[in-house]
Amino acid sequence: MNPFRSLLVVCFFLGHHLAAAEPAWDLARLGKVPQTYPSDGIKSDDPQIQPLFFEGLPYHGKPTRVFAWMGIPKAVDGAKVPAMVLVHGGGGTAFKTWVKLWNDRGYAAISMDTCGALPEPNTKPRPRHDFGGPPGWGGFDQIDQAPEDQWTYHAVADAVLAHSLLRAQPGVDADRIGVTGISWGGYLTSIIAGVDDRLKLAVPVYGCGFYEETLFGANVQKAGADKGARWMQWWDPSHYLPRAKMPTLWVTGSNDFAYWFPALQKSYRQIPADHRTLAIRLRMPHGHGPAGEAPKEIAVFADSILRHGDPLPRIESQTVRDGTVTVAFTSKHPVVKAELNVTADSGSWPKRQWNALPATITGGTVTATIPPKTTVFYVNLFDDRDCVVSTEHVEIAP
Repeated sequence: MNPFRSLLVVCFFLGHHLAAAEPAWDLARLGKVPQTYPSDGIKSDDPQIQPLFFEGLPYHGKPTRVFAWMGIPKAVDGAKVPAMVLVHGGGGTAFKTWVKLWNDRGYAAISMDTCGALPEPNTKPRPRHDFGGPPGWGGFDQIDQAPEDQWTYHAVADAVLAHSLLRAQPGVDADRIGVTGISWGGYLTSIIAGVDDRLKLAVPVYGCGFYEETLFGANVQKAGADKGARWMQWWDPSHYLPRAKMPTLWVTGSNDFAYWFPALQKSYRQIPADHRTLAIRLRMPHGHGPAGEAPKEIAVFADSILRHGDPLPRIESQTVRDGTVTVAFTSKHPVVKAELNVTADSGSWPKRQWNALPATITGGTVTATIPPKTTVFYVNLFDDRDCVVSTEHVEIAP
């Protein structure tokens, strides 16, 4: 049986109580090409990128439609192109510029609004349309509703349907499609990767699972013990990431205000070691636009899997002995710089002061001396394309 067509129904224990089963997405239904509708007056000044609505899942028993921008570049000699599904985060919408970014790289792309809104760039909150599903983000105030009427359920379904629509386009290679998402979109990507096994790669940016250990843990606690436990059981990516089988690149910054190192580490460790890559820049800004959409590592990672391009450097091991960290790596491109990133701070992860210290590159090995009083460290390697790969962070007990 094709696992994509199976229903995801698993029961987990939370504490000493049996929680309700995880919601099940009807993947046979979501795998079909959704009906599309006119864009209701929204126009594009780029003939390559078109606005549209596609049919979503029912919300409180009523039909829904999802707004999206979809762009498909012309391929050379009629060959089919690879593609990306683009999932926005909090405050975001379907972004035409994001689609264009990937079109300019030779990829088809689709960006959909997961909150039942229209892409009005200068309006906050953005206007909802008549066929919108549940509003975002997180849906903490929706937890008493049926799972099928909550935001995460619809947002994940929207992305899977967008994938089904994109892969059905004549110019798109259905066997070469990935997904990336920013912030709440990275959270969704972490679930989508465990739900839609047709995807060939996933790139969560900032977002991850283990929400009780992120900024949004306060929202989980505010919901109360029973409702918070239900939200974690139903909607935390930690329950879906172990099912992800595709290569995954985790992109974030050392001081991200929302998604902190412990939750990030627990999340990427749900993926097999040979399927995960980290790119953690010091103080990487958090946002849509160039900050979260355009890191070089994302395009290189996608090209390496979908276009047989040269991969990012690969970290093979990290060991610590007598105050020295040693990192072994392999790379098709020269690694031209390495840095040991350290902090002596504890407490709030976003507020910690990090310093980049030089590290020595010798062949396929990097070494660096860990300063006294260091509480956390990790190593960054930069290749000649200015792409970074990172080791796991290590916390040092006092």
